[in-house]
Amino acid sequence: MTESRTCYDALRNRVPEDVRQHVDSARAEMRKGLETFLPPEFFTHRDSARREMLLAWRGVVDAAIKRMDEKAAKA
Repeated sequence: MTESRTCYDALRNRVPEDVRQHVDSARAEMRKGLETFLPPEFFTHRDSARREMLLAWRGVVDAAIKRMDEKAAKA
């Protein structure tokens, strides 16, 4: 994880600050544009779906930890 973060930081440092600011502004404007034609329910549903996906991943991680603990207890 540290290696990928280092690569990200190295890439980020090569992009000029004004370009990064432009990309951030463009992203914010695009988000505002989406909000103008998508109903509020879309965002509520999107957030609920994201929460469910995160809970699913939590279950996967919890199961993996449980298996590791069981394996360690047997050893």
